[in-house]
Amino acid sequence: MEQNFIYYIKKYFYWLITLAVMLIIVWVIWGNYSIQTTHLTIQDEELPESFNGYKIAQVSDLHNKDWNSQLIEELQNASPDIIVLTGDLIDSSKTDLPTALEFIDQSKEIAPLYFVTGNHEAWSEEYSQLRKDLIDREVTILDNQELFLTRGSSQIMIAGLQDPAFPNSSPEKTLQTLSNHFEGFKVLLSHRPELFEAYAAHGFDLVFSGHAHGGQFRLPFIGGLIAPNQGLFPEYTAGIYSKKQTRMIVSRGLGNSVIPIRINNRPELVIVTLSN
Repeated sequence: MEQNFIYYIKKYFYWLITLAVMLIIVWVIWGNYSIQTTHLTIQDEELPESFNGYKIAQVSDLHNKDWNSQLIEELQNASPDIIVLTGDLIDSSKTDLPTALEFIDQSKEIAPLYFVTGNHEAWSEEYSQLRKDLIDREVTILDNQELFLTRGSSQIMIAGLQDPAFPNSSPEKTLQTLSNHFEGFKVLLSHRPELFEAYAAHGFDLVFSGHAHGGQFRLPFIGGLIAPNQGLFPEYTAGIYSKKQTRMIVSRGLGNSVIPIRINNRPELVIVTLSN
């Protein structure tokens, strides 16, 4: 009798372990092959009244991941005013220009595209061709450039920082130059969240960044485990960060590179609505 009881307990325990392992495998697969769309609202009294409700979609760190069908559908549903691409559209170790350009061709039909480079563009031998292809498709490349978005009689500035991995890049000097060009609401696109203190020091109101891949493995109550250029337990991995007048939004990104899998860290499309 006692032996039968122990046998059934062991059998039940083994089934529980097997079921738990299967559920974890399914959860991890689902978490790597489904997009989470995160909706955020940024309220700022300095925002011109005419930009109230202005919607910005952020696509970051695709790394040539072919999300085209699902991602385009999510973007169409969001109906943004502009789409910002914050670096690593391609992956330097497996550059696939046709996949990247297929996404560009489809997304530019939804809203104007604004692009800044990431470290993988700097490392890729094919970036010069990609840059030409983006220009041919009327994508605005904002590396170390700024322009003004107009709505009604008001303007806001949108600027971009070239990734520091490019030769002769000088982020501090460039930020100083860009921040002096406008006294109103200023948006910055920059791949690197670890430069947040510099963005805040130069008075940008809103920054869109990526690069950290959400910390790759996210732990409950702790957050991301590891991120490039930040190391273990990185400070900036996902969500909104504030310093002085500056808010920085860090996307978890949509693709992977060196580490091919995410845990508790779904690929992310960010939709930001501006409000005053």
